Amino acid sequence: MSQKKIKNLLIGTNNKGKLKEIRSLLPKYINIYSSSNFKLNSPKEDGNTFKENSLIKSRHFSLKSGLICLADDSGLEVDLLNKRPGIFSARWGGKMGDFNKAIKKVYRELSKVDKNWKNKKVKARFICALSISNLNKKIACVQGKVEGFISSVPKGKNGFGYDPIFIPVGKNITFGEMKPSQKYKMDHRFNAFKKIKKFL
Repeated sequence: MSQKKIKNLLIGTNNKGKLKEIRSLLPKYINIYSSSNFKLNSPKEDGNTFKENSLIKSRHFSLKSGLICLADDSGLEVDLLNKRPGIFSARWGGKMGDFNKAIKKVYRELSKVDKNWKNKKVKARFICALSISNLNKKIACVQGKVEGFISSVPKGKNGFGYDPIFIPVGKNITFGEMKPSQKYKMDHRFNAFKKIKKFL
């Protein structure tokens, strides 16, 4: 499959932030479609890992659309919270996917574990699993990550999801404060993309 270039590709997500970022990473010769072009709902994500959930999505959207599909499953792991929210990262925002609510929950849970967490470096990482499926057939499934720390207060209006509270290692600003072009060159999605681009 890696010898034959993919011309048409469906990005299996209904998250506009993810769609924008994945689109920016893809080669320009690929015609990109999103699940909203086909009015496709996301499947139930009942896998136990980011990779399993990514494959559930890429297979589902590929079968529904008839196109080869690239899907992402990603989330935030916080060491002090035993790697939660992890695969439940989006669900911490409730049914409406409200990440302000999700961020407040991260802070609430951290305070339950350690009232002085804001004075410490709380280790965390973003994980991204990317998979490509052609109908039921898995073409590739990879994972990337970026290590960092939790900011004691949300900062920045850029990005999406938990970006305002994540400070990557070696930087002193959050993903939410970075320009997209800066973030896209170093984040978990970029690191996963480096591994999967040979299949495109």
